[in-house]
Parts: sequence; C-alpha cells; structure tokens
Amino acid sequence: QVQLAESGGGLVQPGGSLRLSCAASGRTFINYSMGWFRQAPGKEREFVAAFARSGIRIVYADSVRGRFTISRENAKNTGHLQMNNLKPEDTAVYYCALVTAGNPIASTLRTTAPYDVWGQGTQVTVSS
Repeated sequence: QVQLAESGGGLVQPGGSLRLSCAASGRTFINYSMGWFRQAPGKEREFVAAFARSGIRIVYADSVRGRFTISRENAKNTGHLQMNNLKPEDTAVYYCALVTAGNPIASTLRTTAPYDVWGQGTQVTVSS
C-alpha cells in the first residue's frame, strides 16, 4: 500500500512563494494520477491541480492557474506544487492524493471521488 507525506508548508507573506512536496512510499507512483487539494477552515476540500497518469494532461483550478505549477519526479517518487504570488485566500491545509485504480479523465480528477490515497496535509498560511 502506498503512503503519502506532504512537506514544505509554512507562513509566507502575500506575494511570496512556497514549494510543497509529496513523497510516496511503499510503491512507485509512476502509473498513478496525482492531485493536490486544499481545505480552509469551515470550507469543503477543493481541487487545486492534478497530473494525469499519462503524464501528458495537467489541470488547474481557475483560482491558481498561472500562479501554481504541479510537477512530479517519478525517479524520486515525489510530486511538487510550486506556489507563486500567494494570496491570503490561498491559506489552507494542502493535501496530495493519488488515484491507484483506473485512469480518470481530467474533469473527474477535479473531484475528490477517484482519489483513494491521501497524505496527512501541510498547513500553508499567507499573511502579513
């Protein structure tokens, strides 16, 4: 069974940058779709970005497109989320997740439904 561990969160001022990492252990994740989600206090978990298993298709939420970049290093079993020009509304716990069964289409990757492995989350706080 694959396990995920996020790191890289912290406190940053508006306009700053952070790079989150998601390390997978137990099994290689090269064949899995990978996504990032976030959850702010009192709100539902929302989609941020996803990398399709094929490695060709990447999808972003409208709220982060142009500011965030998702990537993966298959040789290191690690995924990343580079976050630039951070805003206070980006404050949330960020989670990475994998789809270990199937190859969902892009629209489905924007929902939590296909993801069956989740990390514990890392807090990102954007504040002056």
